[in-house]
Amino acid sequence: MSNRLEALRVFCTAADAVNFRDAAVRLSVSPQVVTRAVRDLEEELGEPLFHRNTRGVQLTDFGRGLADRARAAVDGVDGLFHRSDRRALSQHAGTVRVAAPGVLGRRLIPQALAPMLVAHPGLTLDLRLSEQLADVVDQQIDVGVRIGPLRDSRFVARPVAKVPFRVVAAPSLIARTGAPDSIEALSALPRTALIDRNSGRPWPWLFSRGRQLPMPPAAFITDDTDAEFAAVLAGLGFGQLVASMAQAALDAGQLVSVLDAEAPEPWPMYVYRAQRAPVPARVRLVYDELVRALG
Repeated sequence: MSNRLEALRVFCTAADAVNFRDAAVRLSVSPQVVTRAVRDLEEELGEPLFHRNTRGVQLTDFGRGLADRARAAVDGVDGLFHRSDRRALSQHAGTVRVAAPGVLGRRLIPQALAPMLVAHPGLTLDLRLSEQLADVVDQQIDVGVRIGPLRDSRFVARPVAKVPFRVVAAPSLIARTGAPDSIEALSALPRTALIDRNSGRPWPWLFSRGRQLPMPPAAFITDDTDAEFAAVLAGLGFGQLVASMAQAALDAGQLVSVLDAEAPEPWPMYVYRAQRAPVPARVRLVYDELVRALG
């Protein structure tokens, strides 16, 4: 047999059996397969492994010594693929590295995946927060989440939701400046700016019918969504925020929404992974759960 490990496995079974026919039954193969495997080993090792007679087979001294070493070798290889506690570790044991923007990763993703992680002991979530599109190869990312366009044939991507944006401000700022009634009026008021880490430039503000509002010198500039949110809450400027981030503050009266009629088309949200095979069961589990939870 070309597969030495399989030949040793057959030999170990034959060594514990009454005869080759008994070994074949245990292995669910034909007796000829057992005979051929033993013969191939004898030819390769240059030693007889069994004494054969009409009553059955019996290990030679050399065969007896080989059987002890072969069992250890076969058991060692089998142990590489055996989980000691299937319920505790299961096929999903291991680490899955997920990349996501901070606006989702700080709150939503840990909460969404918590029940799945509890249900699969041995599965570890390694969550990396970044507004940049993760390089799945260099950063060894298994699954990514992105808000905005995703046009890359290297990824298996699923659109899962639409993400709306709202222009909001603190009541204290509106008391000082008034609420803008047009995009042009907003352009003259203090605003916050969020840096796009992919380009190093501030994200433009988007509005209906494809209109954009370029960023002049802003009252507050950051590359972190939480910092921008805090600045808007503090009344430093109007901000264009992901609606889900602003909603609780809007409900509590801490923020006021303006120019709702001019809101842009919601951006798509994607869950993606690299196009590589095989896909480990733990990666597929996290990918499918993110698609379900974020959708």
